[in-house]
Amino acid sequence: ALQGQRQLANDTLLGILAHAMLALGLVVTALIETVRVDLMAWLFGDILAVGNSDLAWILGGGVAVLAVLAAIWRPLLAMTVHEELAAVEGVPVVRTRLLFMVIIAVVIAVAMKVVGILLIVSLLIIPAAAARPFARTPEAMAVMAVIAGCISVFVGLGSSMTWDVPAGPAIVLAASV
Repeated sequence: ALQGQRQLANDTLLGILAHAMLALGLVVTALIETVRVDLMAWLFGDILAVGNSDLAWILGGGVAVLAVLAAIWRPLLAMTVHEELAAVEGVPVVRTRLLFMVIIAVVIAVAMKVVGILLIVSLLIIPAAAARPFARTPEAMAVMAVIAGCISVFVGLGSSMTWDVPAGPAIVLAASV
């Protein structure tokens, strides 16, 4: 709904809302007296604390996200190129944008425990940015981004084990390099 206003760019809105909702979630969690949360684990993640039930959620969430992404891929590409033209061609722009936001939220919710709320955004951006100069098509870019992300995880975990540093930040640093 806020994307329709003209005072703030969509990137600015996203930055404001992401951090405002993070702050709201932390404040609400702090107000619940029966719940105690390890904020460091939520903010920065702990891949080494992932259990079997977490892996099941990650697998289920990943399969669901990939299914929805496959279903909306063409409309999403059309919107990315030119939103107004996509709407004229019959693409359900609002529905596609909403579904895309939902799958991004699912990815963040599933990955929070692994790398944390603050670091997951970097893992959404860095592999895609690394793949972009080498890809000729959006599909190739997606595949290259997945490969870059996997390499980042392996290198980051290896670095974490070798130098006894936190795994989540090590993964993000590996992706940045």
